[in-house]
Amino acid sequence: MSRDADTADEELMLRYRDGDAGAFDVLYRRHKGGLYRYLLRQCRDPAAAEELYQDVWMNLIRARGSYEVTAKFTTYVYRLAHNRLIDHYRKNAHGAALSYDDETGPQIDEPAAPLQSQPEANYDIRQLAARLMSLLAELPEAQREAFVLHQEAGMGIEEIAAATGVTRETAKSRLRYAMAKLRRGMSEWR
Repeated sequence: MSRDADTADEELMLRYRDGDAGAFDVLYRRHKGGLYRYLLRQCRDPAAAEELYQDVWMNLIRARGSYEVTAKFTTYVYRLAHNRLIDHYRKNAHGAALSYDDETGPQIDEPAAPLQSQPEANYDIRQLAARLMSLLAELPEAQREAFVLHQEAGMGIEEIAAATGVTRETAKSRLRYAMAKLRRGMSEWR
């Protein structure tokens, strides 16, 4: 296992393609949290996010035999997730924006404050986190997606563009607008 800790995701996926089930376990452990949070923040429904999450991993399992390294693994898996989200939006057109260019969209409830053993000592941090989550929920779908891919998956502009099927400039613009809106919202709140 320790040798897998330093192994690149792409190498692990190639090993999984070639029959090494343990390589899949390592990939799953590395990416399960970020991938789930990405789906949850995009569809805003825990039950739907869980279903989409399982679908993405099943799609990866089904496609393993044809996997070739053409991009980073994170780009590959988040592209699968993006495509599954688009299918979900089309299927459930009620309440979810079908267009990533739409500035309006469904709102989510206030995010739950994290549980802390000493809430009074962490009041400001919880307030800031709640404000950030509220601002994130208010972003247009495409901007939120770019921001979440950047923050959760650690993707750069090129990878975001590849994962979402847009040009580099579009991905850059979406991330820039998301960051500007979040910064403005946070500074207005203080």
